[in-house]
Amino acid sequence: MNDQLDPPGVRVPVPERRRGRYIGPLRITPVVIVVALALIGSIAFLGYVVLAIDEEQIPLLAAGFAVLGACFVAIAIGALMGMWRAASRAAVGRALALAIVGGIAGIVSIACFAVTALSAMVWTS
Repeated sequence: MNDQLDPPGVRVPVPERRRGRYIGPLRITPVVIVVALALIGSIAFLGYVVLAIDEEQIPLLAAGFAVLGACFVAIAIGALMGMWRAASRAAVGRALALAIVGGIAGIVSIACFAVTALSAMVWTS
């Protein structure tokens, strides 16, 4: 309980309700849905290509890794934007966690694009 009473005439800010749909701290937007579907779809596609296809496997792997890399770039950009908002609100722990997630997503995206480039070079040689 609050031991001190607010002085008369002073308005205490009331926290605003969050608008829209959320899963935990993550707001569900069309961009989040598209990135999630592309991430799940590209992982499923890569699994299918590795397990089921023998001919034309390398260009299909390159395409799958390109989409996977684009998904991780979107995740890294989203983490950057969230980190900026958290840092401006002085939520240091959240900003640090988003920085780590964004950094890992950036590294994974670079690795996916490297596999894409190497697969394209192997296919054309």
